[in-house]
Amino acid sequence: MTDLPARRLLLVHAHPDDESINNGATMARYAAEGALVTLVTCTLGEEGEVIPPALAHHAADRDDTLGPYRRGELAAAMKELGVTDHRFLGGAGRYRDSGMMGAEQNRRPGAFWAADVDEAAGHLVDVIREVRPQVLVTYDPDGGYGHPDHIQAHRVATRAAELAADAAYRPGAATPHAVAKVYWNRVPRSVAEERFAALRAEAADAFPGIAAIGDVPGVVDDALVTTVIDGTGYEAAKAAAMRAHATQIALQGPYFALSNDLGQPVFTTEYYELAAGAPGAPAGSLEQDLFAGVPGAER
Repeated sequence: MTDLPARRLLLVHAHPDDESINNGATMARYAAEGALVTLVTCTLGEEGEVIPPALAHHAADRDDTLGPYRRGELAAAMKELGVTDHRFLGGAGRYRDSGMMGAEQNRRPGAFWAADVDEAAGHLVDVIREVRPQVLVTYDPDGGYGHPDHIQAHRVATRAAELAADAAYRPGAATPHAVAKVYWNRVPRSVAEERFAALRAEAADAFPGIAAIGDVPGVVDDALVTTVIDGTGYEAAKAAAMRAHATQIALQGPYFALSNDLGQPVFTTEYYELAAGAPGAPAGSLEQDLFAGVPGAER
């Protein structure tokens, strides 16, 4: 790419819908402010369970057409968020959804969980050296909740950031680039508890059941959270993006459920933990910008 914007954000996610649930408000805000927001999704989400009965035939154990269908859902979600640069790792369908941990799908040829990390990271290196992001967002080493594709996305993103900065890796192919800051998706435990209490008080009957806080990826003690992104003004964009993922998400106001029919809150203020790079806020204070402290990229 030429004439790159001053601020460039790269997000690496496992399946279509993960980005809207975790980072929808963040993505919409930065896109609206003129930053280059690049999303790399590692699989098509072929093994996902389908919520609407009319679409159930797409599931892996029936027509096995869920991947292409979810690709369309992702495109619609990105339109709602104003994100124009969204890609699949190595190209659409290069890596297949691995299913839940321990499932037979983990070991299938082409499964993302079974991929060689360095090989998969090489595809992401190409993206990093092209768009030259200062900030990378992905999952923690446990993938937020232990899903194999989320864990693998963390591994691939982390390794790609290392390789992209290494001048000895593919010398002459593209100029090396060092990512300034790496973040993991988080939710402060106190915020999760407050929002679940509101769900029980306001919409206890909206879904057949209510999820446990432990079902929410990335919930941690408040002290681990370093960064808060205020999504005020982007609530509708995040909701529309989540609604676009209709095979996976049932949305009711500020709450939603996945295929397990267990309600949980939509977080429009989004939280992160700085995993690598220099903090952009004084000790004891939360960053309010993912680009805080990045020369030439601060507001």
